[in-house]
Amino acid sequence: MSESVFDFSVNEQNIAVVTIDVPGEKMNTLRASFVDDLNAVLKQALESQVKGLVFISAKSDNFIAGADINMLDNAKTRDDALYLSQTCHSVFADMVKLPFPTVAAMHGAALGGGLEFALACDYRVCSDASNTKLGLPEVQLGLLPGGGGTQRLPKLVGIQKALEWMLTGKQVRAKQAKKAGLVDDCVPQSILLAAAFKQIEKGKRKSQKPKLSKLSTLLESNPFGRNIIFKKAQENVDKKTGGHYPAPSAIIKSVRAAVEMSPAKGFEVEAQGFADLCMTDVSKSLRGIFFATTEMKKEYSNAGAKIEKAAVLGGGLMGAGIAHVSACKAGVKVRIKDVAQKGISGALNYSYKILNKKQKRRILSHAEMQQQMNQITGGVNYDGFKNMDIVIEAVFEDLALKQAMVADIETQCNDNTIFASNTSSLPIAQIASDAARPENVIGLHYFSPVEKMPLVEIIPHQGTSETTIAKVVNFARKQGKTPIVVKDKAGFYVNRILAPYVNEAANLLLAGEPIEKIDQALVEFGFPVGPMTLLDEVGIDIGSKIAPILENELGERFKAPDAFSRLIDAGRLGRKSKRGFYLYDKKDKKVDESIYSLLGVTVNPRLNKEEIAQRCVAQMLNEASRCLDEGIIASARDGDIGAIFGIGFPPFLGGPFSYMDKLGAAKVASQLATFAEQNSQFTPSEALTKMAQENDVYYGGETQS
Repeated sequence: MSESVFDFSVNEQNIAVVTIDVPGEKMNTLRASFVDDLNAVLKQALESQVKGLVFISAKSDNFIAGADINMLDNAKTRDDALYLSQTCHSVFADMVKLPFPTVAAMHGAALGGGLEFALACDYRVCSDASNTKLGLPEVQLGLLPGGGGTQRLPKLVGIQKALEWMLTGKQVRAKQAKKAGLVDDCVPQSILLAAAFKQIEKGKRKSQKPKLSKLSTLLESNPFGRNIIFKKAQENVDKKTGGHYPAPSAIIKSVRAAVEMSPAKGFEVEAQGFADLCMTDVSKSLRGIFFATTEMKKEYSNAGAKIEKAAVLGGGLMGAGIAHVSACKAGVKVRIKDVAQKGISGALNYSYKILNKKQKRRILSHAEMQQQMNQITGGVNYDGFKNMDIVIEAVFEDLALKQAMVADIETQCNDNTIFASNTSSLPIAQIASDAARPENVIGLHYFSPVEKMPLVEIIPHQGTSETTIAKVVNFARKQGKTPIVVKDKAGFYVNRILAPYVNEAANLLLAGEPIEKIDQALVEFGFPVGPMTLLDEVGIDIGSKIAPILENELGERFKAPDAFSRLIDAGRLGRKSKRGFYLYDKKDKKVDESIYSLLGVTVNPRLNKEEIAQRCVAQMLNEASRCLDEGIIASARDGDIGAIFGIGFPPFLGGPFSYMDKLGAAKVASQLATFAEQNSQFTPSEALTKMAQENDVYYGGETQS
């Protein structure tokens, strides 16, 4: 048993305590050896004639964080994947059949296969710690829970809650889990084992009814009511996924089998569904994203000194968002400077509103909310800046203003203070051109809204030190972000591939295509919102300031349509002015038909939605190929993650480079060449043309995984 994941011992009460500890790893995960190890433990428990069996983790912050994704990726055939699910079912069924009670004592993450393991126990107890989270997030990898989750969870918490959790991949906190009936007790970590022993005294569990309201009980207890639940769930799935993701529908089918078929048939439906999904391109793409982000976390991990004090220049929406994630996610003290007290008050109120919502939903206690708010202070001068580790500016896209701020910070702060610019387009070398300590100057480009968007671009110029880069990368991770390091050139990566995509959508509008049709085309392709809606959300005025910088630095293909200046003159700035391409009220938005006459457009639809999407996406793919060729991004992997996390490129396609590999460089280049016959801006890049000629691929014949 020395190499086993499990350590078996029996206490004075004749209760077996099995400690889970994957050797040499921070996280416990289910891996190939797990089944044999668990079978050995169950056999030993039976032979020892124990009173009960408690499973607990030796790790400081997780029970079992899920299945080892490499194990899933190594399932090369459908039969391999089916075997994984059926083997899990078999060993968990053996646990259920044990003649004595079993308890899962969970602290930290109990996710995916880890929670399915716990579901196979008679009882579940968990710690009340803030890092204790339970869930079945397999849908985020394009899968369904294949270890019995779809069969056991509905019988514990009810059909509706089980569907909600599995279809969203929601992670449930300890008190929510107790309230829903997922766990039997929720206690401080110090008495977790004692609470588990207490459950053993109850003996073998016979049955457990979900804690449901009268209405839910009425709906879930009869075929007619259940049909309503499943029909509504499917309608919501179809609406949200656009048919691009098969896993949610498979989850609904499997849960339905759990409550309407025999147990044996229900488990079989789950196993078959798991095997089917494992082989899909969608799941392979989503697993590729998981592998890519996991690999990226290892880069710059040895940063040395950490950032503990941060300042933000500017209390607008971006500054407020940056202050919030720095204080409430990274846990550092933050000082906001603005030219007016109103800006500081606005920034503080921004965090208060976010935290207040969390308190109302009982995610935070009042004391925790106050503690986080106390991390943020502000003023109209540089008081308190002397000891700052980093200062992040979030002011207007004005080069002279940003250069002046560098000078101020070098005067007001210490020799090691990092100056990070949140510019979205200005080259960092220009911002640092007059700096006394250019090695401390770097770009740190967030996306709006900061607290929701997962990506940041980190932009060193040639003189930025490696120490500065490493510190900022790790600080971004503490803020809950996925950082990509990109080359210092106008537009960096995300805005550079976004600009031609949006410009093409604008050109299609000016050619007579309806606004709603353009947006629908790209949403149906897989983007979360269409390009016209995106412009409204970002702010048409913001886009107008970025476009000339890109055109000046990168050339004619970045020129935005002149007609769009009329929108700004008319005060149509997008959602913030309640009027852009759409009219906005409190409840909804609708196209403002008067915009066509303002732009001098006669609506004359000629293209179908697939052609519209192809033209816009082709521009993005072409520019992405240039960015990699120029070294703007270090790899296709970084380019895929940047596009998915920064602008919502469809995850099921794996990112622009994975998508080009799927299509083939020859097909992409040919399509661009066809479009270029009418518009030279579609001319395929030299890099893409060369790839097409050589039949080359970005991932060397392999997927991201």
